[in-house]
Order: sequence, then C-alpha cells, then structure tokens
Amino acid sequence: MKLIRIDMTKQSVVVEDVPEEYHGLGGRGLTSVMINAEVPPTCDPLGPDNKLIFAPGLLSGTRVVNSGRLSVGAKSPLTSGIKESNVGGTGAAALGCLGITAVVVEGQAPEGELFLLKIDDTGTASLVSAQDKKGAHTYDLVEKILQDEGEQNAVLCIGPAGEYQLASASIQASDVDGRPCRAAGRGGLGAVMGAKGLKAFVISHNGRNPDAISDPSGFKAAAKTFAKAVKEDMFSGYVLPPLGTAVLVAPINAVGAFPCYNATKGVFEGWENLSGEQMAETIKERGGKTTHMGCSQCIIHCSNEYVDKKGNYMTSSLEYETIWAMGGMCGIDDMDTVAQLDFLCDDIGLDTMNTGVAIGVAMDAGFKEFGDKQAALDMLEEIAAGTDLGKILGNGPAATGKYFGHHRVPVVKNQSIAAYDPRAIQGMGVTYATSPMGADHTAGNVVDKNVEAFGGSLDPLAARGQVEASREYQIDVAFLDSTGLCLFVNSAINTNTKAAEALVVMLNAKIGGDFQAEDMMRLGRKIITAELEFNKNAGLTNQDDRLARFFYEEPLPPHNSVVVISDEEMDSTFNR
Repeated sequence: MKLIRIDMTKQSVVVEDVPEEYHGLGGRGLTSVMINAEVPPTCDPLGPDNKLIFAPGLLSGTRVVNSGRLSVGAKSPLTSGIKESNVGGTGAAALGCLGITAVVVEGQAPEGELFLLKIDDTGTASLVSAQDKKGAHTYDLVEKILQDEGEQNAVLCIGPAGEYQLASASIQASDVDGRPCRAAGRGGLGAVMGAKGLKAFVISHNGRNPDAISDPSGFKAAAKTFAKAVKEDMFSGYVLPPLGTAVLVAPINAVGAFPCYNATKGVFEGWENLSGEQMAETIKERGGKTTHMGCSQCIIHCSNEYVDKKGNYMTSSLEYETIWAMGGMCGIDDMDTVAQLDFLCDDIGLDTMNTGVAIGVAMDAGFKEFGDKQAALDMLEEIAAGTDLGKILGNGPAATGKYFGHHRVPVVKNQSIAAYDPRAIQGMGVTYATSPMGADHTAGNVVDKNVEAFGGSLDPLAARGQVEASREYQIDVAFLDSTGLCLFVNSAINTNTKAAEALVVMLNAKIGGDFQAEDMMRLGRKIITAELEFNKNAGLTNQDDRLARFFYEEPLPPHNSVVVISDEEMDSTFNR
C-alpha cells in the first residue's frame, strides 16, 4: 500500500507508505477522511492549499466484478464544501494493479503552466510539460496521448472548461475503448485539476504489483459467488443490460416525477422520444451497440454506443441523467440532439447535469425558447470558447440564475438536482438537501422505496419514512463508494444474502483484520461524519441543507404537490 504525493508547486514526486490512520480506507472513505484531515476547510478551492485526491476502491484492481470505480476528492469550487466525484472507466483498475492506494495532487503550478502526470508499469510517477496540449478538447487529447504513450494506458483529463476553472468542469476518464466518455462530473473538480496545472493523468494498464490478498483461495471463491449474484439479480442482470439507465425515463414520467422545462412540470410531453426503449430501437436500426462494456471488470454492460443515421459514433454512454438534463429540462425531445450535447460536454469537459440545468434556467428566464435545439448547442460552444456568457453558463445553474435575475434555480449548495423532482418523490428532497455533497442523484437514491413499480412501499408525496430511508441509503452508498464497486451491484448485495456474505469475505481477504457485516454501515457513518465535519468547519450550516424555495411554493403538475418535509425533519437526518 502506497501513497504518491505530487507537489505541483515544486514539480516533485514523493512516495510514502499509507499512514496508519488511513489503513482500511479506499475510494470515498479515503478521499473524505484525508481531505478532512489535511485540507484547510476555509481554503480557496482553486488555490494551492486544496488537494486533489485520486483513490481507487478497496477492491479495485482485483478480479471482483464491477470494481472499477474511482473516487476523486477535493474541496469543491461549486459547493464550497467537501466533494467526492465518482467515475468509472479504467483508471481505478490501473491504479489498483500497481498497488497504489491514492495519488494526492498538492500545491499549484506556476500560472500558465500545464503538466501531464504519468505513472508507468512499475508504479513510477513523473511530471512532464503539457504546454503543447493547452486548450485541447478531451477526445483529441486522449487520442494523441494514447498515440504517444501507447494504448495500454488509462487517461484522466480536463478539457477547456477545466482550464477556464469553471465550476461545472468535469474530469473525463477513458473507457475500455480509450474514449474520454466517463465523467467525474459533479462538483467542479475539473476546475481544481485545472487550477493545479494538471491537464492529464496517464496510468499504465500493465501494472503487476497489486496489494497482497491474505486468503487468495477464499477471495477467489467469494468473488465467483458475488459475480453469480450480480448476474442473476433482476436489476443488474436483466433490467439494465438492454436499456441502461435510460430504462428510468418511462417509470419516472409515469409517476409525475420527471422535472422538465426547468422543473415546472413532472411529465415531459415528448418523453417517449427520449425513453430507453426508443433509444435502444434507434441504436439497433443504425447499427450501434445497445449493450456495451464501458468500465473495467464490468459484467452488467449497461453502457451503449449511440450512432448517427450513417452509423457513425456520436457518444457513449447516453444515460438517464444526461437525457433528462439535456432533454427534458431544456424542452428538447430529440435524442440525436441530446447525444450531440452529451458528446460536446464530454469533449469540453463539463458535467452534463449541472450544464443542462444551467441551459434550462437560461431558457426559463427567457434568454432562449424551451426546445430550441440549436440554442442549446450554441450555448455549449460559448462555454468551449470561454466567452463571458460561456463562463456564466459553465459555472452552473446558480450563476446562470443570478445573471438573468431568475428565481427558479433547482440547486442545493449550488449543485443542480437530479432527474427526480422532490415534490413528487419527497425522499429525494431529503437526499438533495442533506447530502454533504450538495444535490446528488447517487448519494442516497430512494426511488425504489417510493415507486410502486420498483417495489416501493412509501407514499412518495408524503413525509412519513422519507428521512429514515434517505439516511439509510446515504450511509450505505458512502460505504459502497469506498469499495470501488459500482452502485448497480447494490441491488444484489441488499437482496441476496450470499452476495453480502461474499463481500465481507473479500474485504477481509483484501484489507486483513476482522471485518464484519455491521462494519459496512459503521464505515459509511464514519465517512459521512468526516464530510459533515469538514463542511461545518468550512462555514456551511444547516441553512445550506435546504432546497430552493420554489419547491415549497410552486406546485408541480400533475400531482400539484410541493415539498412537505419540514426544516426540522431535514435537520434530523444526521442529527445536525
């Protein structure tokens, strides 16, 4: 187990053993605990005192299926609090196979200088100038890097948005095909990477020095049991592969919870054109791929390759949250346009969610008409060009709403909500408001508890049980984000006793010690406690754990409902 610390101020590399206080931590657990311990909470997120941490999960780099998630952590320039942005692709597996617990980027390069960080197949890190790559978009950048360094490398990089240090800037990660179509999108961590002077991070796939497994035969047997459970689970094995996350478009519209036209309606009139079923049919007709492996170790294959009418690649993977943000929120019901917008965001290095909602806010404010496809494309080009308007849009919905003097801005801690309106699924309002990360769709997604089609038993329009459900899921996800496992294996873990038991065996074999089932929730609580502590010390209060006022005041059709969960109930989520 080793940490690599990169000092951008000195352009130095230091390798050290993982300190005792960080043992048994990986992924989000490591990034959050380390940031709370090492980053001054009131520091400038774009200054030298912030740290950008890349941490594979505890199981990343092993044979465990769907263990290829990477946590990227820092103080967020968007929320002003702690942030972990989770991304798939191939980076986590590459680091895990090198026995690297985390890479910590500190300090700040001299103004105007850009660097590329390389880790070779021996785990040796080096910084080289990337001045010739200044301004490069991510697709051209990754293609050039893989030509120069070889295809057996994972790449994490920023586009123009990161160089401009915009609050919606993402860090793009290469998938198994070497395309930068996976995003650590939320929280503006691409801006932190740009402020550090780091254009790209290149990691060899040929590492052969993973951390030792204490019980190889037991680990192998447990991994086999776990894989079988994931493959046989209804959600991960049968629902996701043919339609991907876009499977949610139809059921969320059916329950009136699909926020569209900048969250003024709960059902989008053109939702059928954006549905997973329609997307799959279009992809099949054009010769694309409805099922695709995008991330290391994945057996779910929920990704896709969307192609144009001539069969040419447009984007991968077209997912539910992007379809909502670039589609429904902007009044656009054309999947080809949504695919174009998705590609442009990946290429520029932008969070599709925060950016799509910013465009929706601008349209709602009267800048352009809802449904104006060309206007949406033009706004992204403004961001890419770094114009004054582009910088406003690229800083997200809150900045956009302030510029246009518009009140309807669906954010918490400046981060956009996700594709579930809190007036129609009250529990999502709890998660948006109370997550230390700002409004977030993965931090504690309680849709399955609220939607009858998914087996939900809660009344989605009532407060009863929502705080408890959100709390449980937020703790659960904090733990899962530490393992490197994809969120989509959680269904198997929570419904199949053998899968949960196998996970405990694998964790014990990987980190040693006496890890028990109850330690999953204990670790999750430890992580969230560290995150809440950092936010408190950074100056955030319970007043920041609030939804925008219009959610309480403007009824959402078709239920004509508002958020009914009180501030006191919100504050009880983590007893703040």
